[in-house]
Amino acid sequence: MKILQKELIRELNDTTHDVIKRLEAFKNLSNDTLNWRENDEKWSILECLEHLKLYGDFYIPECRKRIQPHLVSSTTPLYFKSGLLGNYFAKMMLPSDQLKKMSSPKDKNPIFSKLSKEVLEHFEKQQYELLELLKVSEGLNLTKIKTGISISSFIKLRIGDTYRVVIYHNLRHLIQAENVLNLLKTTDFQSDKVA
Repeated sequence: MKILQKELIRELNDTTHDVIKRLEAFKNLSNDTLNWRENDEKWSILECLEHLKLYGDFYIPECRKRIQPHLVSSTTPLYFKSGLLGNYFAKMMLPSDQLKKMSSPKDKNPIFSKLSKEVLEHFEKQQYELLELLKVSEGLNLTKIKTGISISSFIKLRIGDTYRVVIYHNLRHLIQAENVLNLLKTTDFQSDKVA
């Protein structure tokens, strides 16, 4: 994939704003509602957000650390060229009608965690940190800067791909959380707890 860098940043910025907007639907829900799950294999709304928060806790500091040495850079390339692996991961994360179910690593699987609305607040804060990183990255070479990934210290992705993976992953699981809420509204779970 080859795209104008400013278009990539704009698209990622818009997607992150969409994620923040989607979070609003969960803010007034009770903890019982936020922790409801269809069955023992499915995540609750807060578990979806905790999963994303755990990834954000890795990727946001990783991106910040990797761009720091490049902040004095004065020339910005016009295009971002995605790497083969980064493009593959990013496309896997994009929400679609035919979502492929994936397993989460144990350290990123929050199932049966005792969670509160603090997860929602932390995740929302991460979205604003991502927006800040995208702004700072506008003048950087998103093809040249590489980041580590959470599942292997040997694999590096171009930071433009890392942003795509993280932000598409956020959207994917926000949609999953919305689906949990929609399913909950159709069940007999004390409907007075659902806003």
